[in-house]
Amino acid sequence: MAASFVPLHHVSGCFTYACPEREYRRTHFHSHGWSPAPATKYRLRPINASVGTPSFPLFQPTPVQESPSQLEPADPDFYKIGYVRSMRAYGIEFKEGPDGFGVYASKDVEPLRRARVIMEIPLELMLTIRQKLPWMFFPDIVPLGHPIFDIINSTNPETDWDLRLACLLLYAFDKEDNFWQLYGDFLPSADECTSLLLATEDDLSQLQDPDLVSTMKNQQLRALEFWEKNWHSGVPLKIKRLARDPERFIWAVSIAQSRCINMQVRIGALVQDANMLIPYADMLNHSFQPNCFLHWRFKDRMVEVMINAGQRIRKGEEMTINYMNGQQNQMLMQRYGFSSSVNPWDSIPFSGNAHVHLDSFLSVFNISGLPGEYYHNSQLADKGDNFVDGAVIAAARTLPTWSDGDVPLIPSMERKAVKELQEECQQILAQFPTTSAQDQKLLESMPEARRTLETAIKYRLHRKLFIEKVIEALDIYQERILF
Repeated sequence: MAASFVPLHHVSGCFTYACPEREYRRTHFHSHGWSPAPATKYRLRPINASVGTPSFPLFQPTPVQESPSQLEPADPDFYKIGYVRSMRAYGIEFKEGPDGFGVYASKDVEPLRRARVIMEIPLELMLTIRQKLPWMFFPDIVPLGHPIFDIINSTNPETDWDLRLACLLLYAFDKEDNFWQLYGDFLPSADECTSLLLATEDDLSQLQDPDLVSTMKNQQLRALEFWEKNWHSGVPLKIKRLARDPERFIWAVSIAQSRCINMQVRIGALVQDANMLIPYADMLNHSFQPNCFLHWRFKDRMVEVMINAGQRIRKGEEMTINYMNGQQNQMLMQRYGFSSSVNPWDSIPFSGNAHVHLDSFLSVFNISGLPGEYYHNSQLADKGDNFVDGAVIAAARTLPTWSDGDVPLIPSMERKAVKELQEECQQILAQFPTTSAQDQKLLESMPEARRTLETAIKYRLHRKLFIEKVIEALDIYQERILF
């Protein structure tokens, strides 16, 4: 049965007010038929809260009898601490721009040796689901026996995380007085969402990337088939109203994909890999050089957004995190619906035999570190030299290179290699139906275009700008080393 996968600590609990004689009863297991009456005349309206699995009463020590005159009833608000919580923010503000919401510093932040907290989001506000069986989710908004259990159980926990999160998200929108009903007003609509799951066939054709087009069509078909399987005409109304049309469900999947954060969290003694929709933190935009990161504080069961140790931030500067480290633009487009011409992890599929001298190329652009951790050493660069960016870093990583100890380069061989690599880059550019200048002009002439179409054109533009940057970098390398 679907309900058998639900751990006991996901059942809502009720608390009763303690009487002066320090006698109390816990009534957590209503669904299991165990509900002793509280022996108290002071009753507090039950508070629904997700709590940990209580110790079995048989093994609890006998309560110590205290004199009634020595004890005072706790304030009713005491019972809400840790259970009815909200998000907290420190020194930041949310702003909405043409590309959606962002998080910005509301004051200057001086560098500190320790990371600094700017947001605290409690678990009660999140939608989470475990990656592996037995699957668990939070919050416990789905009652036992609800048919959404069967739908989620029919998925593969390790591959269908987006479908599972979409189901929970749609249910949260439908549940009365749920936090996500209000927060959903701040999520991008289907027209504003950049996810290629919502792209038309014409939008996808604008990508000029057959592999990515094929991948996105398969994902669209996967989401559509899942909806047709579980939202057919015979399903109960409580399921049908969650997504009356496939567009609604595909939109929920796109939100799950583009705003999901994968984290390893600890709840009690259990450490689990979870897919999480974390409100407010999902407003942080991406950067390849982020100034913030996320941290799970298991003690209080909340996610902290923290400023990097030693990071200086000015008032008005955007707070960013790194969504996916080490991924090329194709993967960023597939998952989040954006790309960048300065992605330090992008690459060019060179197929020739030409190689340039690695150490010489790195020294020309003052690039330091190991291949997986290349960075621009600005202390060695001249003032005003802003040529080196993510694209040049990516070129240092993706260009065919050679290095043989202390063997110096041979200028004639190096010149030949540079020329061959540039010619191959030009051949790749010639395969595109349009040039980068044409793409840029097209973007400027269509301010009211659909977001998915705009995203597709930006993707192909960024690919061309990246290749052009590599060609320019090879020119500079040749000038500074060989002449």
